[in-house]
Amino acid sequence: MRSSFIPFSMAAATLLAVACKENKSAMADNAGLPAMSADSLGRHIAVLASDSFQGRKPFTEAETKTIDYLQAQFAAVGLEPGNGNSYFQDVPMVNITTVAAPTMQVQSPKTNFNLKGFDDYVVWTNKTDSMVSLDKSDLVFAGYGVVAPEYNWNDYAGIDVKGKVVLVLVNDPGYNSGDSILFKGKTMTYYGRWTYKFEEAARQGARGCLIIHNTQAASYPFAVVQNNWNGSRLRLDPRGKNETNCDVIGWVSGPAANKLLSAAGLDSTVLAKADQRGFKAMPLDLKLSTSIRVKADYNMSHNVIGKITGAKHPDQYIIYTAHWDHLGIGKPDEHGDSIYNGAMDNASATAGLIEIARAFKSLPVKPERTILFLAVTAEEQGLLGSAYYAQNPIYPVANTVANINMDVLNPFGKTKDIIVVGRGQSDLEDYLQEAAEKAGRYIAYETHPEAGYYYRSDHFNFAKVGIPSLYTERGIDVIGKGKEYGEALDKEYNEKRYHRPADQYDPATWTLAGAIDDLGLMFQVGKRLAFEEKMPGWKEGSEFKSIREASLKK
Repeated sequence: MRSSFIPFSMAAATLLAVACKENKSAMADNAGLPAMSADSLGRHIAVLASDSFQGRKPFTEAETKTIDYLQAQFAAVGLEPGNGNSYFQDVPMVNITTVAAPTMQVQSPKTNFNLKGFDDYVVWTNKTDSMVSLDKSDLVFAGYGVVAPEYNWNDYAGIDVKGKVVLVLVNDPGYNSGDSILFKGKTMTYYGRWTYKFEEAARQGARGCLIIHNTQAASYPFAVVQNNWNGSRLRLDPRGKNETNCDVIGWVSGPAANKLLSAAGLDSTVLAKADQRGFKAMPLDLKLSTSIRVKADYNMSHNVIGKITGAKHPDQYIIYTAHWDHLGIGKPDEHGDSIYNGAMDNASATAGLIEIARAFKSLPVKPERTILFLAVTAEEQGLLGSAYYAQNPIYPVANTVANINMDVLNPFGKTKDIIVVGRGQSDLEDYLQEAAEKAGRYIAYETHPEAGYYYRSDHFNFAKVGIPSLYTERGIDVIGKGKEYGEALDKEYNEKRYHRPADQYDPATWTLAGAIDDLGLMFQVGKRLAFEEKMPGWKEGSEFKSIREASLKK
């Protein structure tokens, strides 16, 4: 017995030594990184953002082209199908096409006038009825339209808005007040998002909700809102669900809001009262009338998912996400271009998924945890694909280690920094910081927290179910040119290309070296997670910490 045991022990020790050596090789600082290249990334972006893909809007021929392309690329990289034998997850949705009346009639005790659609306001509906309308509906100024018990704030206290239209401000009370401890000061909370305001108005029984646009508070010009005029919008299929929605929702321009206030005998100074504790909603003694014709088409969109099964912990999951969709074909710009190609937003990060998958597949050993690559649909319509996955997960939420989300990569050149959105949220921020320092870089934090970017990309739906989530943006500290140069590039993109046909791939000016650097950091964070035993968590003070703790107890 002893003579046979010794060789076995030696063999086991040899195997263990080999395994340790392979794992150490996989965890080497540069392992996997050479597999990613700017040339490969650019080729994928060029295809996904080409005119032939028609802006990648769900429910169109462009969706079929896009998801077929991604399936083919996932398979070519060597990813396994992520949903049983399929690379697709069906996402049932409804396409709501609206034709709004060209004017909104305003009646006051002293005068009647019309607001002009598109120029003064943009409205739509989440309802699927063939016609929705406002018919001499009372208008109420409801401050920010927020009910936040944890902040001791209720803009609807003491007033009944059932059947009425509420006029509300964008962002949070802390944004304009100058009070750093009111909500989160300049940093937007979820209460500042336009989606929340529509949801809360519906819960209050309002028939309509109109948000007063402000470029700084919204972080985008009214022209972005105007892209929604008489278009189509997607929603998750509401059939069989007990949902409550306003009949009419939308935005009014700042000048149109001032016109409404003037007709009520007020001026814009009344808006500042909404920043103060104890604000009371104000009936404006105005009545609004307009209508929207609606066509609802039910169909199926798709998330695309591939995986690398973990060698040691196949039932623990790390999810990389990027949204594959954009806005499709819409209103022509000043050059007559009507295809919203979405090269940066978000063909860039969708292509990035393929590059990171290549990096993982190039490792000398398989990752110990399962790596998922999830390209989600309908982010531009309200984070719908990720919402559907979070509500109907293919893999258990409690076993999902982390989500690493990418939305708009850096085409401008290498930067010293990479920006974390959502400062102090999860341990993943620390992982990123360590990876950045090893690469001779540093992490910075979003320069415009008032824009609420933490609630505007797909990681948010994973956070809402408790999964620690990391979301970054491209840096601004451009090597050799500095921060002012990077800030100018950001400003130019937001003002001239964001959600416009001008967001196109330009191989002559897009270096993509900075994008590869950022993808490398995202890969390094996931690689570390893939070969360690512990589960990252939310930091103290995160609103998602208790959700995660509850999910792990189930």
